[in-house]
Amino acid sequence: MNRVLGDLQPQRVWELFEDICQVPRPSKKEERILDFLIGFARNLGLEYAQDKAGNLVIRKSASPGYENCVPVVLQSHVDMVCEKNEGVKHDFDKDPIQPRIENGWVKGTGTTLGADDGIGMAAQLAILESGSIEHGPIECLFTVDEETGLTGAFNLSSELIKGRILLNLDSEDDGELFIGCAGGIETMVSLGYDTVGTEADHEAFQISVTGLTGGHSGDDIHKGRGNAIKILNRLLWNAEKMQELRLAEIKGGNLHNAIAREAFASVTVPKRHKKAFVELCEVLGGEIKHAMKKNEPDLRIDVKENVMPETLIDYDVQKNLLLSLYACPHGVMAWSPNIPNLVETSTNLASIKMTGAEIVVTTSQRSSLETGKRDIADMVASAFQLAGARVKHSDGYPGWEPDMDSAILSVTRKAYTKLFGEDPKVLVIHAGLECGIIGEKFPGMDMISYGPTIKGAHSPDERLEIDTVAKFWDLTLEVLKNIPKA
Repeated sequence: MNRVLGDLQPQRVWELFEDICQVPRPSKKEERILDFLIGFARNLGLEYAQDKAGNLVIRKSASPGYENCVPVVLQSHVDMVCEKNEGVKHDFDKDPIQPRIENGWVKGTGTTLGADDGIGMAAQLAILESGSIEHGPIECLFTVDEETGLTGAFNLSSELIKGRILLNLDSEDDGELFIGCAGGIETMVSLGYDTVGTEADHEAFQISVTGLTGGHSGDDIHKGRGNAIKILNRLLWNAEKMQELRLAEIKGGNLHNAIAREAFASVTVPKRHKKAFVELCEVLGGEIKHAMKKNEPDLRIDVKENVMPETLIDYDVQKNLLLSLYACPHGVMAWSPNIPNLVETSTNLASIKMTGAEIVVTTSQRSSLETGKRDIADMVASAFQLAGARVKHSDGYPGWEPDMDSAILSVTRKAYTKLFGEDPKVLVIHAGLECGIIGEKFPGMDMISYGPTIKGAHSPDERLEIDTVAKFWDLTLEVLKNIPKA
């Protein structure tokens, strides 16, 4: 294999990351990456085990002199978010990710990179493989299906791991140590619809909203990024009022934990309103782009003539849908009064799809407070229940309560300051981490989460900052060398 990343340092970590990029690993389809990891363990003669959910642990004995240290769990997830730009030909079930180097970053080629959490896995494998790293007893835990509901962590067997300290390698900002996270829940909406025939005096158009940044619905929800579904719906709602627009098809967004980057609608308008419709889209679209030009400079709103659809959505359903989408909240709902600059509660209008005779809308809510999580989920539900939609909530997942007296926090903090000459930030993250679930399953587990800098996670703009990977690696080795005695 011709390596793209082989000259980067630490070399073995980058080589292993590039190897991981060659293995397809969509959520719920992790068999190949698990086989890769098991083969890696067998080649090294290391003990490994799996639970019924597919979660994998690979165990390594302590290096000489470290046998009495508290056993440590190094943890990352094996699946990745599979997003690609419009027009990019890539089959995530079959094709390898194609990493490339650009201006100090490693990126995918028109797709998500999978550094979330492929770089965590690469560091684990490099530690398992090395014969020179100083560490106590290690368990490398690889969880499945993190990105679509944390189901691997939810179904983690209580018998799989024995360690009492956990290093979660799934955070995305160098210099930041996370000791808590938000809990989350999904709110799913199903709205049935009938179809009617098109009208002879109408013309058809395709409205496209593209070019948005997107991003992670936890990490990026406070950054003022546009939501393609909300923008598209604003155009549709205004055109329906003024130009008798009829809706044939609507779709937008993809994953529950990604901010919608693209959305599309197939519509018809009376021929007599054609000019006014196009002008409205141009004027209102221009106002939207102007308002968002700082945060979304590449936003595109295109209106093109289209082939006449065979059917239209029943008008009463169309009206109720557009009203509900307009009323549905999206973004930050509350900031923490106790921790500066921490989003306490948020909601993400993630996707809208038409399947069979139903329109399906997926949203997700996050909060540091259980009551806040439930409140915003009910608020979203009410917006669609007014339209007669069926609404259901997922079981959700718990948050992770911070502990400023944590022993592993003290070790990691001192290690970072020693290595890099500055103090790290100690934070609580608004995104969901598996630590909340693992901590609930293993009471008393001392946990911390950190990682190199990853920007644009969950979007094709995902990129991994090269220099921070070396810092992430050095920090992990320093922490392992200073784990307390049992």
